[in-house]
Amino acid sequence: MVKYFCCAGLLKTTWDQVCIAFWQRYPNPYSNHVLTEDIIFREVTPQNCLVSRRLLTKTSRAPRWMERYLPKQMSSSAYIIEDSIVDPQSRTMTTLTWNISHARLMSVKERCEYRINPENGSWTEIMREAWISSNVYGLSRAIQEFGLARFKTSVTKTMKGFEYVLAKMQGETPSRTLAETATERARETALAAKEKAKDLASQAKKKQYV
Repeated sequence: MVKYFCCAGLLKTTWDQVCIAFWQRYPNPYSNHVLTEDIIFREVTPQNCLVSRRLLTKTSRAPRWMERYLPKQMSSSAYIIEDSIVDPQSRTMTTLTWNISHARLMSVKERCEYRINPENGSWTEIMREAWISSNVYGLSRAIQEFGLARFKTSVTKTMKGFEYVLAKMQGETPSRTLAETATERARETALAAKEKAKDLASQAKKKQYV
């Protein structure tokens, strides 16, 4: 069973600028979880396409109930492979990313296509697809739901990060508002409290049967 997700995004900036920003989008205030980015290889094809593969290292805090299935040293970080093809002839950029860490527990594959918006040539549209799967017997559905929820949150942050970098490229001075920071921290605190409550409830339930 695989969870499929699809959505469209719009950046009110030219395709050329978006392609430049793509390589400059880290770091930004919305991607503090991205620790490193390394180019594995890069080449220009005979068709004049730029083909790249990068390795990204990210923090990836798993919920408490999932941490017990991960090695202690691996539960807080993840490695992501990102393949990309920039085609200046068709004016498209296509990316494919997937995790190589914890893949047996949960696999997340994402495909994005950046192309010129047909209604406004100065804007760029993004078509995004994701496939989330898990082979953990008895927990696959819960893990997939967790992965889907986290992916949707990351899409919002990705778009905000893009907008932040694009604004800087255009000479603006974007800043993250205190309200945004406070709201995100409140959500993270609430999520942590909820997970802790679930964990305590599970422990209490086990004690009842001892």
